[in-house]
Amino acid sequence: MRDGCSGLVLSGGQGTRMGGADKGLMPWCGRPMVEWVCRQMRPLVGELAISCNRNVASHAAFCDRTLSDAHAGYPGPLAGILAGLRSLCGTHLLVAPCDLPAIEQELLRELQQLALAHPGRIAVVRQGERLQPLLCVLPRTLLAAVDSAWAAGERSPSRLWQRLGICELACREDDPRLLNFNCPEVLLAACQSAHGEWGSYVDHR
Repeated sequence: MRDGCSGLVLSGGQGTRMGGADKGLMPWCGRPMVEWVCRQMRPLVGELAISCNRNVASHAAFCDRTLSDAHAGYPGPLAGILAGLRSLCGTHLLVAPCDLPAIEQELLRELQQLALAHPGRIAVVRQGERLQPLLCVLPRTLLAAVDSAWAAGERSPSRLWQRLGICELACREDDPRLLNFNCPEVLLAACQSAHGEWGSYVDHR
């Protein structure tokens, strides 16, 4: 699926929980979080983009191109996903947020395979009881539907995906690949343990 799939890493938010910092560029185990995600996605896609609304040059070092929201004011992740569907040329769009630096290539590959097995549906990760709508694969054939929903005022990826039709990749609630570092306290704790629990993990990436 590599040549037919484009990749998009979402790093365009305000970073409210990070005190306004550009979340994707925050360091985790010695590298920006967005770089970890890009490194895992890169072998699976024909083109790789990052959705970012600031520090464009810094983000550009990790991808083929950067995309910015068409609307000002940080309108949310659906805006970034819509920009990816509009701009990238793959038959499918593999999407992941920048604050999952422990994500592994194998999980992303399983998500791609699920999407291929269910044409026309959006493949989404379910972590225990929670849907993870920003970790997904969308068929580009849904561009018009997503565009129409956006124009009608929809801003929730989760609500829209379920309305358009999903298939789910089930993961455990405590799956370490889905550790979310979206606030300074969690990120600091992870960095402090980098030479312990995460030391061998970093060595293999």
